[in-house]
Amino acid sequence: MSDKTKELRMLGTLGDVSQALSGTTHMKAALTRVLELMEKYHGAVLSAVTLKNETGEIYLEATIGFNPANQQARLLIGENITAKVIDSGRHVVVPQISNEPLFASRLASRKEALKREMTFISVPIVLNRKSIGAFSMNMYFRKDRDYDRKVKFMRVVASMIAQSIKAQRLIEAERQRLLDENSSLRQELKEKYDFSNIIGNSGPMRQVYESVAQVAHTNTTVLIRGESGTGKELIAHAIHYNSLRAKKPFIKVSCAALPETLIEAELFGYEKGAFTGAHARKKGRFEMAEGGTLFLDEIGDVNLSTQVKLLRVLQEREFERLGGLETIKVNVRLIAATNKDLEQAIAEGTFREDLYYRLNVFTIFVPPLRERKPDVLLLADHFLQKYSVEHGKNIKRLSTPAIDMLSSYHWPGNVRELENCMERSVLVCDEQVLHGHHLPPSLQTASESGTVTRLSLEAAMAAFEKDIIQDALKTTRGNRARAAKLLDTTERILGYKTKKYGIDSRRFR
Repeated sequence: MSDKTKELRMLGTLGDVSQALSGTTHMKAALTRVLELMEKYHGAVLSAVTLKNETGEIYLEATIGFNPANQQARLLIGENITAKVIDSGRHVVVPQISNEPLFASRLASRKEALKREMTFISVPIVLNRKSIGAFSMNMYFRKDRDYDRKVKFMRVVASMIAQSIKAQRLIEAERQRLLDENSSLRQELKEKYDFSNIIGNSGPMRQVYESVAQVAHTNTTVLIRGESGTGKELIAHAIHYNSLRAKKPFIKVSCAALPETLIEAELFGYEKGAFTGAHARKKGRFEMAEGGTLFLDEIGDVNLSTQVKLLRVLQEREFERLGGLETIKVNVRLIAATNKDLEQAIAEGTFREDLYYRLNVFTIFVPPLRERKPDVLLLADHFLQKYSVEHGKNIKRLSTPAIDMLSSYHWPGNVRELENCMERSVLVCDEQVLHGHHLPPSLQTASESGTVTRLSLEAAMAAFEKDIIQDALKTTRGNRARAAKLLDTTERILGYKTKKYGIDSRRFR
C-alpha cells in the first residue's frame, strides 16, 4: 500500500472517529465504535481504551477483540505497561511482545504460547495536560511497519477521545448541576409553601391548617372556597408540596384570565390543524401536570362546554386533544378554587350540578381577613419585613397608632389588600418606625374604615403629636422621664400631654 493511500485511509478514519464520538452522548458506545474502526481499517486484533478515575483506579472503559474476563487477553493488552503509560504520559511501542519481559515472562509462566507474533502500542489520553487514560492496540507483527506514523495516528485519535471525554464530563456536570438546582428549588418551594409557614394563628386559620393536613397526603379532589384575596392559591400550593406528588409538576390555570375560546385548548391541548393558527401539536395543562397537581383557579368562570369535558376527566381520567382522536389517560390530582357562589350558579344554570358534586369532595373554606383579626398584625409585620428588605429600607416596626388603624379597618380586599397597603407604606416611609400617617389615605380618611371621619388641621396635628408621644413611651417601656428626654422636652410637659390625650403610660410597660 502506497504512502498516499495510507494517508488517505488515516484521514478517512479520523473523520469516522469524529462522527462516532460526536454522534452519541453514551461514551462507552462511542469508544466501542472507534475501536471497531481500528479493527476494520488499521489491523487491530485487540484494542482497548483504559481510563483512570478520580480515586486513581484504572479500569477498562471499552474493548474490542477479547473478553475482559479472559486472563490471556488481559495479559496481551498489557495491563502493567498501560498503567505505566497512564502514569508517565508517554507512549510505549513493543514491536514483538515475545521479546518483552513484561509480556513474555507472564505468558510463559502460564505455559501459554502465541500462535503468531504480535505488536503492542499504547499512547496516553491527555486532558488538560494530565494523563487520564490510554489508547492501546495489539496488531500482528510486520517487519515493514512504520511505528512513528502509527504512533502519531493513535495520538490524534487519543486526542479526539480526550476532547470527547471532556465534553461528556461537562455535559454530566451540567446535568448534575441542574438536578441539584432542581432538587434545591423543589425543597425551597416545599419549605415556602409548607402550611406551617402560612401566617396566622386565629381559630378560623387553625381549622384551615387541620383540613390541609387531613387531605394533603391523599389523592382526593379539593375545592377551595373563599373571597378574592384570601390566599386560596397559597393553600393549593401547601396541599401539593405536602403531598406524595410534591416532586411532580404543579400546574396552575387561571380560568378567569383565559377567553372562553381558548380555555379548552389550554386545558386539553390540540392537534396540528385543529383550528386556524394550530401549526403544531401542543400539550394541554392536564398532560403537563401528569403525575402531579393541576390547580384550576376561579373554576366558577369556566363555560358549560368545557365543564362537560372536565367532568369526564374527573370521572374517567381520560380526554382527547382538540382536533384529535387519540384518547389520553392522565394521572393528575385536581385542586379547584372559586370565590363565586356555586350553589347560586347551579340555580341560574351557569354551573353543572354533576361537576359541582365531583369537585365538592373535600372543601376548604378560607376565611376573610375581617374574620381573623388576630392575624392582621402578624401579616402586617411579615409584609413590613418583606418589603423593607425588597426596597432597601430600614423600617423596624409599626407604631401603636398604626397598629390600631390596621386592626380597626375591615379589609374588604383581604390579605391581598393588606399586602398592597404595607408595600405602599414602606415606600413612603423614610424612618425606622412606620407611623399612621404613612398608611394609605383609605385607612386614615375613608368613612368606611371606621378610623377617622373628618379632621381639622388642629385635630390632625393633635393626632400626629399623640402618635409621636405613644411611640416614645413604647420605646422607653412607659418610662416618662426617658420618653421626655427622647423627645427633647420636660417630664412635666410630657405629663401634661399624656393627660390631654388620655394616654396611659402604664399600658406600655
